[in-house]
Amino acid sequence: MTGTAPALAILVKGWPRLSETFIAQELAALEDGGLGFDIWSLRHPTDTKTHPLHDRLKARVFYLPEYLHQEPRRVLHGLRHARKLPGFSEAWRVFRADLTRDRSRNRVRRFGQACVLARELPSDVRGLYAHFLHTPSSVARYAAILRGLPWSFSAHAKDIWTSPEWELREKLSPANYGAQFGATCTAFGAEHLRDLAGDPDAIDLVYHGLDLGRFPAAPERAARQPGAPLRLLSVGRLVEKKGFDRLIEALALLPDTVDWHWEHVGGGALGSEMKALAARLGVGDRITWRGACDQPEVIDAMRSADLFVLPSRVAADGDRDGLPNVLMEAASQKLPILSTPVSAIPEFIEDGVHGMLRADAPDELAAAIRQFAEDQSLGPRLAEAAHTRLVAEFRMAPGIARLHARLTEMLDTSE
Repeated sequence: MTGTAPALAILVKGWPRLSETFIAQELAALEDGGLGFDIWSLRHPTDTKTHPLHDRLKARVFYLPEYLHQEPRRVLHGLRHARKLPGFSEAWRVFRADLTRDRSRNRVRRFGQACVLARELPSDVRGLYAHFLHTPSSVARYAAILRGLPWSFSAHAKDIWTSPEWELREKLSPANYGAQFGATCTAFGAEHLRDLAGDPDAIDLVYHGLDLGRFPAAPERAARQPGAPLRLLSVGRLVEKKGFDRLIEALALLPDTVDWHWEHVGGGALGSEMKALAARLGVGDRITWRGACDQPEVIDAMRSADLFVLPSRVAADGDRDGLPNVLMEAASQKLPILSTPVSAIPEFIEDGVHGMLRADAPDELAAAIRQFAEDQSLGPRLAEAAHTRLVAEFRMAPGIARLHARLTEMLDTSE
């Protein structure tokens, strides 16, 4: 690759992804702030739609070999080039130590991708920044050792809670070629990572927040009339940690006196299973499955709904949400929120003040939905408070300014 290139390379797991609007929002804001970068994706896109944010970005996008056997010549050239780099012996030692504890094809694939990246990165690149602390950060770490570059990361949820502790500790340790700095989007996650790092300054708390300029003003919401259908909306992937099976079970518990319809937006591996559950419980005809939607479609759905429901829970493998941006998007449209006190959700929603937080048990969710249906004043009061908090405390700009400064500092120190 020839020609002048940006000093920063950003690694992502896949690009573009409808479910990762928070990444697109961040990158667009960094670009608007004058930070140039290229995007390097470990995977090709699977979504058929994109968000307007994706289309707005001017950054170049490059794709590493998703599976090594698919591009053997490219991988071979990468490995041959990597073996000539001064950092190869150390990168190989670190990789072998990792492979001893994680004997998986995924681990080998990450080293192969790192060799390709080390070969193809322009000479102008002075630092790497990875979104997610698991596989993208593994590629960034190996490539950084190979090229003698600093690297940094942004951690979110699954990558924090399902990665082995030994790997997190080493990625946080400068003595083990760890990141120069890390950022994460919740105080809950920041505390955990700081404990592992043994250094309170190792991790910056950077809430994603919202760029409210991208959203329409909240609609004027008239009070729902008694007896009117309750329009429920959820946005999220159909995976275990989102808890939608518990919500379907809760809907089946609602009495006949509550007239409701639930609309779900999002794809996911459990789609067939969820639809079968709804049919078995006799509520399938009161559910609309929208599938993956772009952000304008999501906002339109929020503006016409009465209650946003996100029944997040901790999955069997430890995976869990962080602070889902979709909650803030709902608040931007003054849509009342029902969720659960999982992970960092209480950092935005205080129960009874900005929304309702209930356990993910079906009976508790059903009772809360019934309370919303019967109390016409509850939803507007909670939604107004959530909107006020969003505007006052969860705007995007402060976090972007902090992240921009840290990335710039990293690049300056490597000149």
